Amino acid sequence: MAQLHDLRLRLLVQQESEQISNSQPNDLDLSIVQARCLCWLTLLAEAHEDQANDAEGRSDTEQAMGWFADSMRLRDVIQVVTSIEIPLPESSELDNNDEGGGFFNGEPPMTA
Repeated sequence: MAQLHDLRLRLLVQQESEQISNSQPNDLDLSIVQARCLCWLTLLAEAHEDQANDAEGRSDTEQAMGWFADSMRLRDVIQVVTSIEIPLPESSELDNNDEGGGFFNGEPPMTA
């Protein structure tokens, strides 16, 4: 079962990296990569917490502690990724993008 989980996770990471590279083939925006990483890490941490709660409900303390420890490690990684400062694009790029459709395509800026 763990191998299946690992394979599914690898597939998700591969699909996400392909979507990022296809959406920005020439100029990779690191803030978008950071935001997507944070979204995936949060989902994984929540899934691990759910697994810990399920194991606790089954009175499988050892399994619950393992899932909980993994969720705490993921939370630590989230803190590290959040603390990475991504340099903002040059102001001239922002001005040019505002005239040509907007840097964020009408979406508000994302914060980590």
